[in-house]
Amino acid sequence: MNSESWQVKATILLVSSLTIMSMITISASLPDMTKAFSYLPNASGLVKLVLSFPGLFIALSAIVAGLFIDKFGRLRLLGIALVLYALGGSSGYWLDNIYLILVGRAVLGISVGISMTIVTTLVADYYQGKSRQKFAGIQIAIMSLGGIIFITLGGFLADINWRIPFLLYFFSLLILPFTYLYLKEPAKDLEKKVANTSIKSPKIIWFVFINIMLMWIIFFIIPVQVPFYLKSIGVEKNALIGIAIASATFFSAISAFSYSKLKDKMNFQQVFCLGYFLMALGFVSIALANSYVLVLLAIFLVGLGMGFLIPNANIWVMQLAPLEIRGREIGRLTTFWFMGQFLSPLLLLPLLQLISLAQLFYVISGVLIALSVLFLILHLKLKRSS
Repeated sequence: MNSESWQVKATILLVSSLTIMSMITISASLPDMTKAFSYLPNASGLVKLVLSFPGLFIALSAIVAGLFIDKFGRLRLLGIALVLYALGGSSGYWLDNIYLILVGRAVLGISVGISMTIVTTLVADYYQGKSRQKFAGIQIAIMSLGGIIFITLGGFLADINWRIPFLLYFFSLLILPFTYLYLKEPAKDLEKKVANTSIKSPKIIWFVFINIMLMWIIFFIIPVQVPFYLKSIGVEKNALIGIAIASATFFSAISAFSYSKLKDKMNFQQVFCLGYFLMALGFVSIALANSYVLVLLAIFLVGLGMGFLIPNANIWVMQLAPLEIRGREIGRLTTFWFMGQFLSPLLLLPLLQLISLAQLFYVISGVLIALSVLFLILHLKLKRSS
């Protein structure tokens, strides 16, 4: 298999695109969905949970998937995962009970936990050095662009009926044939029967995992809370809300495409410092914004910063993880990634009982400044010791 062929790269990128769309495709449906289930106690909290619920099951299933693929190979589960993605993802269209919809979202989460762990591990397997660095940036950019397409479509379809965007999850079935045609098991993994369990990654990898979780807790405020913030400043059209959420992934795609060039000039700590600072500026700007256009400009800064952070975290983990336990460590990366998305609304809902959305954005910007300073200090310590 030629890993540099466009067919292999396109297939990996298509599977990767399912990750971001799995969570936020239905963002624009949330306000109308809340109205549809308004007869239930805590309808708002349950509907927001529909958006974030897959994250818990992605996090749990990724750990198991990582162990499995290290022992038995990368591709055995991928086809099953893509079928489960379509079935679980479309549940909101077919079902009238929000608790059954949550079960469907759990199935969706399990499928993403498996598929994302596999496809990210394949990137580490197929590509090395600068080639890996460049492709990881492209991978995140395409994931973001896929998110744009599906979030925007979701916004327009939600104006027809909030259920229709759930049908977009059938896209995974279109990708399924290409995974069998073009993706192959890496030969070096077929020769390795059992992973050496005595091999461990450097301890700093746990610092990277925690950072990944914090990163996603903060970024996931955009699809969960911004639709309600836009409603509060007078934006009523779901299509416009969908475009606003999609713009976050669009701007992150722009910076992700540039990640490899930035990484040539900066170390991991410097990239995190820059990314968090840009996000801090963005959240302050959202808090100050009183119009749709100003919110879009603020989201530009948040997306730009996040587009640097995601491939930076992924590449750092790939670099730290030994080959023998690469699947396990990338499974953990996936776990912390989506645990952050799951925890985001759960941690912030109690806070929103005490402060307004605008005040929340100020608080988040302060946390981001602190993270930026932390990575600046780590960079300076590394520079002194070298």
